[in-house]
Amino acid sequence: MRFLLISFLLVFSNILCAANFEGVRVSETDEGTRLVLDLDGKPSYKVFTLSNPTRLVVDLKQSKKKQSLSLPTLTNTPIKSIRQGIQPNNGLRIVFDLNKPITFNDQTLTPNGNYPHRLVIDLQHERKKKATPPAQKAKNEPKQPEKIVKKEPEKPVSKPVVVKKTKPVTRRDIVIAIDPGHGGQDPGAVGRLGTKEKDVVLAIARRLAKHIDKEPGMRAYMTRNSDTFIRLRDRIKRAHNNGADMFISIHADAFHNRKAKGASVYVLSEKGASSEAAKLLADKENAADLAGGVSINDKDDLLASVLLDMSQDASLEGSLEVASSVLGGLKRVGSVHKKHVESAGFAVLKSPDIPSILVETAFISNPDEERKLRSPRHQEKLAKAMLTGIRTYFKRNPLPGSDVPQQHIVARGDTLSTIAQRYQVSMLDLKQHNNLNGSILKIGEILTIP
Repeated sequence: MRFLLISFLLVFSNILCAANFEGVRVSETDEGTRLVLDLDGKPSYKVFTLSNPTRLVVDLKQSKKKQSLSLPTLTNTPIKSIRQGIQPNNGLRIVFDLNKPITFNDQTLTPNGNYPHRLVIDLQHERKKKATPPAQKAKNEPKQPEKIVKKEPEKPVSKPVVVKKTKPVTRRDIVIAIDPGHGGQDPGAVGRLGTKEKDVVLAIARRLAKHIDKEPGMRAYMTRNSDTFIRLRDRIKRAHNNGADMFISIHADAFHNRKAKGASVYVLSEKGASSEAAKLLADKENAADLAGGVSINDKDDLLASVLLDMSQDASLEGSLEVASSVLGGLKRVGSVHKKHVESAGFAVLKSPDIPSILVETAFISNPDEERKLRSPRHQEKLAKAMLTGIRTYFKRNPLPGSDVPQQHIVARGDTLSTIAQRYQVSMLDLKQHNNLNGSILKIGEILTIP
């Protein structure tokens, strides 16, 4: 009985100290950059920096991951990107990738009005020194004897108009890597009418690429755009080399039972992710793979393992979210083989830092679905369904510096003022942009950020 009571108290104390991560806000001050982490309880935390590359790390004990994290604007700050990953013992690690060394001070704040518990971190970083005014310089110079000079009457001189040039904010396209399966001497599955998987998936991929290129702020990259054979690892490598933010491999399934039908969407299984991490760690001296855009070949085993775990957590989470969106689009086009996203150890899904999915568009072994796959009209429907899933994912998970319109899904505790501050926009612009008459928000409501 005594042991049970002690166990209960330990569990209860853990629950009490839990502080779940709700969101992050960034603002610039004269002294530097201020980070504010919104939490739903008093945090137990640790803040430290790492170098090569420069990062600020926040470890929160007994904290849950924010599933749909809305990133603030990072322009003109020392922060390049923000990542989060699960730590052992129910912990959460938040990493701020930096473009310059910093020093920091941290403090916690209790709830106040519309603001919840907060962890405030002030970053001090070097700023450009202001030029010393001429008058100030003169104070340090030795005084010269004054000469009496007869001045000529001054003629009026028109002052030149000085036009200040503002530095344009650099924006980039989101790159979607589209990978048509098989190719060349590998035809893939073959239907009863002689339809080859490699041909129909290439046709669908080209249609998808055409639609993506028409999307504002998006650009498609095809791992193959002709009937050529590419090794599975080379497909991932090509996507990396072309700066892909997402990887979609397109296939057409086959089964000995010709009645099998419907589309499927796969993400990498946890077992596949674990084995891939082990492979990368074992061969990291020669590994061309990256963990969150950071090479692991010069890191010790512990740091390399942490980087891979965090990168894979974020990648798998993103993969699952975009897979669900794409599957939802495919359901509106035709039947699906399974109503939920499936997982498997496909080699093309093993990129540790890019959300990756594999779409089985239909069963080419099913005569009815084979005829549909040959139809340009049905190919167009499949491409548009995948586009809808991609668009939805990036609107909910905008990438810093991209031109894709940002959206915010209202969560518990959100107010117009906190949302406006998070995205560094005015409340008036936020209300007008979303046609809001009042200040009351509903949980789950989607706001477009101006």
